[in-house]
Amino acid sequence: MVFSSLLFLYAFLPLSLACYALCRGQKARNISLLLFSLVFYAWGEPKYVLLLIFMSFADWFCALRISALEDRADKKAWLGAAVIIDLSLIGFFKYAGLLCSVFGPVPAVIENIALPIGISFYTFQLLTYVIDVYRGEAQAQRSFWRVLLYASLFHQCVAGPIVRYQSIAGELYGERSSRGELLPGIRRFAAALAKKTLLANPCGALADALLTGDLERLKSLTVLGAWLGAAAFMLQIYLDFSAYSDMAIGMGKMLGLHYPENFNYPYVSRSVTEFWRRWHMSLSSFFRDYVYIPLGGNRCSRARNLLNLFIVWALTGLWHGASWNFVLWGLYFFVFLMLEKLFLRRLLERTRLLSHVYLLLIALVGWILFYFTDLKLGWAVFTDLFALNGNRPSDFITVTVLQNNLFLLIASCLCCTPLFKRLGERLDARFAARGGAPAAAWEIIRSCVVPIALLLLATSSLVGDSYNPFIYFQF
Repeated sequence: MVFSSLLFLYAFLPLSLACYALCRGQKARNISLLLFSLVFYAWGEPKYVLLLIFMSFADWFCALRISALEDRADKKAWLGAAVIIDLSLIGFFKYAGLLCSVFGPVPAVIENIALPIGISFYTFQLLTYVIDVYRGEAQAQRSFWRVLLYASLFHQCVAGPIVRYQSIAGELYGERSSRGELLPGIRRFAAALAKKTLLANPCGALADALLTGDLERLKSLTVLGAWLGAAAFMLQIYLDFSAYSDMAIGMGKMLGLHYPENFNYPYVSRSVTEFWRRWHMSLSSFFRDYVYIPLGGNRCSRARNLLNLFIVWALTGLWHGASWNFVLWGLYFFVFLMLEKLFLRRLLERTRLLSHVYLLLIALVGWILFYFTDLKLGWAVFTDLFALNGNRPSDFITVTVLQNNLFLLIASCLCCTPLFKRLGERLDARFAARGGAPAAAWEIIRSCVVPIALLLLATSSLVGDSYNPFIYFQF
């Protein structure tokens, strides 16, 4: 079940909200939220809900032992046990095939292992819980069911954002109120749903139409077709993933829960360093605080600092998928981060326009590496971009495709900038200053009319449309 499905929109979500509202007391509401979260997860993979429960239990138990012990060595042993359990399970389900491929053909039994949905996300969340307890930054939770609720929240369990235990525990287990946040939550959810269905899905369909095929077909892509396909995927992956995160944040607000922002318009960045401070921020901050800083961060020699960055970005690439193209994708960004740290960033700061162009070009090429698990196909498209395959600049079909999708591409590009957000803030301020009837009318428009219109547009696009993936579900 995905957020942008009619079943979720008109059955699961309304029913979960109604049951939550009818429950009296926070304990009853959390039980309702837990049951709906487990049903949501089990809907796609019934057997793997047991894996989620087991991993939650293991981290809950290890955290209790860490909290109960005084000796630091004993605490570290239980922390090690939790980390080994979590990483071993995600390693088996996600990376067994990649590991076997290093030594020879992958056995059929390994190839047939299905990847549990969201295992990369809820594993990291559980790791933050047990590590924060070990560090003394969070209290061990006595109730197993509360830890399971934290790990399984259906809003963000399967594709983020990655929510740290210490940042949500107070709201999740204490008395909370959604008063005054229901409508903003609905507004955030409706805007994200429209972004997903009206922009991300068509961009994805365009990218797949241009970039899918065998090696010979991809080598014969026109230059315009290669750029158009790469740009469409570049737009899709941002609009798709940010829409999911925004929907999760919106649903959290409906219940009085505040999940961290995950995107901050990364394509307006002027360097790769800035890009990764704006893209998938919950993952970037996880690797910073739980891997990079413990390794020594930048408080060490230049050589050691570069080694720390290398490890972090190799792991970042590997986190995204069990394929060598993801590892290379992570190391690709490491190279540019290293160059910026050494000298390139100082040059980029001198010119605003060229620094933007630089970032967009680096990101676009990186997404080609991300898109193709077969490196030969990715290389073919990369060479198409610069006419290195002897391919034509364009043809009638490609020009027609561009013309037919021009409005979609323009609208998608605008939604990658803070333009609409700033416009909304200015209108809010203007009508608030007027007060009275104009302010009341504007509040009705922004809180009711616009969300309903976006919901209806999104629904109409979903009816009969079979193309409705969420890219990050596969991770």
